[in-house]
Amino acid sequence: MKKEELPQDDSALTSMTRELMYVKDKDGKYTTDLSKGWEVKQAALDNAWDDIHERTEEARTAVKNGEKSAIYYFMEMKIMDLSVLSGYTGFWKFTIKRHLKPSVFKNLSDEKLSIYAKVFEITVQELKNFKG
Repeated sequence: MKKEELPQDDSALTSMTRELMYVKDKDGKYTTDLSKGWEVKQAALDNAWDDIHERTEEARTAVKNGEKSAIYYFMEMKIMDLSVLSGYTGFWKFTIKRHLKPSVFKNLSDEKLSIYAKVFEITVQELKNFKG
């Protein structure tokens, strides 16, 4: 695309970042320039955030209904999966799966809960007392 055609649409990330893109200058040579955003990309990002909010609400409901532990909610809220959470906590994925069960979660030591709390950037009490 030509430098003058570079999209400069406002997006959710406009105030935080700009995207480096390759464009052709007036001589037809490739160069780089910054773009504030692109309407199509903004729509895709908005759609992705809607999905994240929906998953977080589903997780909140699962905790509220006693189907999952609070770890599940905070994992979704922080946009993590089992592999990512395992990497941050040092717990095996199968161990985290067990910790997602309310019956197992209620018996976890404060030491284990503090590892989760640190990753989720909350206190152990917030993790223990979260009811959805």
